[in-house]
Amino acid sequence: MSIFRLGEQRPPEPQPITDVVVMRFEHVYEVDPELMELTGQQQVPAWDTKRIVDSRWDHLDWMHDHFADDVLLAGEESETMPPEERALPSEEESGPRPKMEED
Repeated sequence: MSIFRLGEQRPPEPQPITDVVVMRFEHVYEVDPELMELTGQQQVPAWDTKRIVDSRWDHLDWMHDHFADDVLLAGEESETMPPEERALPSEEESGPRPKMEED
């Protein structure tokens, strides 16, 4: 039998990431509650936040298993494309951008 302990339900204090983003759990970013003037932030127990994050990872794994031929990892170079810095020309190499036509 589990016992409800209010102290275990409160998430950790938010750590500022940018002016508008905070992080309470590793890799779980949220809008700074101080900026939510019109609609206050809903209080979510710590265990529920972890359950939601785990469910999202499970869903992503399921999507990869069922629909992805390959899963690409961020930060690894492509086997078929040139390195990222050479994939597209720099602004200096490509010249000025064409002007947009006004209506």
